[in-house]
Amino acid sequence: MPSRRLSVGFTLQERHFAEGLPRLRETVAAIADAGLDFVGVLDHLSFWDGTGFDSIVNAAAVAAVHPSIPVMTAVTVMSVRHPVLLARELSSLSLLAPGRLTLGVGVGGEDRREIEAAGVDPSVRGARMDESLQILRDLAERGASSFQGTHFALDDVRITPRPEPRIPIIVGGRSDRALRRAARFGDGWLGFACSPERFSTASKIVREEAAVAATPVGDFNFGLSVWCGVANGPAPHGPLARQLEALYKLPYERFARYCPVGSPADIAAELARYVEAGCTRLCLMPVGGSVDEEIAAVAAIKRHLIQLH
Repeated sequence: MPSRRLSVGFTLQERHFAEGLPRLRETVAAIADAGLDFVGVLDHLSFWDGTGFDSIVNAAAVAAVHPSIPVMTAVTVMSVRHPVLLARELSSLSLLAPGRLTLGVGVGGEDRREIEAAGVDPSVRGARMDESLQILRDLAERGASSFQGTHFALDDVRITPRPEPRIPIIVGGRSDRALRRAARFGDGWLGFACSPERFSTASKIVREEAAVAATPVGDFNFGLSVWCGVANGPAPHGPLARQLEALYKLPYERFARYCPVGSPADIAAELARYVEAGCTRLCLMPVGGSVDEEIAAVAAIKRHLIQLH
C-alpha cells in the first residue's frame, strides 16, 4: 500500500454532458457530495466515426458548475494540439478555477486518422508530444519559451498570466517510451488497459528513469484509468460491452480483462491489486443503469478500497 492518500475520481462521458448544464450541475454536485476526489473528462478530436470530446471545454464546464471540486483531463490528446494554444487555454481556465485542474496528456493513436485529421503525421506524434511538453513546462515555470525543435520553433513566446499554482501534468501511456516521457516531463503517470503486474513494473521503470533524469518523484502520482461495469444479474457485462464496442470499434473481449464488472465490492477487490502495486489515483469510467447509480457505485468502490487498505 503506498503512503500517498488514494484519490478516486468519477470520469464524465459525453452522454453526461449531453444532458445539459442544469443536469450537469446536479451531477457534479452529487459527485462532490458523494465524497469523490475529482471529476475526470475525456478527449478525442475525431475518433473512428467522428466521435469526440473536448477536454478543455468540458473541464471549464465542470469548473463553472461547481465551486471547488478538482477536475482532471484523462487524457488530453496532445499530438493534435499546438502547445502554445493549449498553454493559453490552461491560463484562462486557471483564472476561472485556480488550483483545481490536473492536465492528463496522451499521445493518442488508436485511430491514426484522428491524428491525420489535425494535419499531423501519426508516426511523429511521440516526438511532437515530447517537444510540446517541454514548451508547456517552459511556459508554466518561466512564462516564456524560446524553443527550436523538429516540430516547433518559438522565439521568446510568452503566455501570461502563468497558472498559479502550477497545473500538474500527468502523462498517460502504456509503452516504455511513454513511461520515460512521464519520468522526464510529468508529475505523474496514468496507466490504461494494463494488468496489476504491468502497473507495478511500469511504476518501477518510471522511478528508474526519473533517477537517471534527476527528476524528483517524492510526490509523483501513479494513476490508472479504468472502465468498469456497474451491474448485477445474469449478463453484467452487457451495457459496458456495448458502449466500449461502439466507441473503440473493437470486440469487447479485447478489453474485458482490464474492465472490472459487478457490485462495488467486486470491482474494489479487483482494483485493490493495483493499489497494492502502487496506484494512488483511480480515474473510474463507470457504465451503469443511470448516472445516480454510477455515482453511488463509485463512492462505494472508494469506501471498499479504503476498508481494504
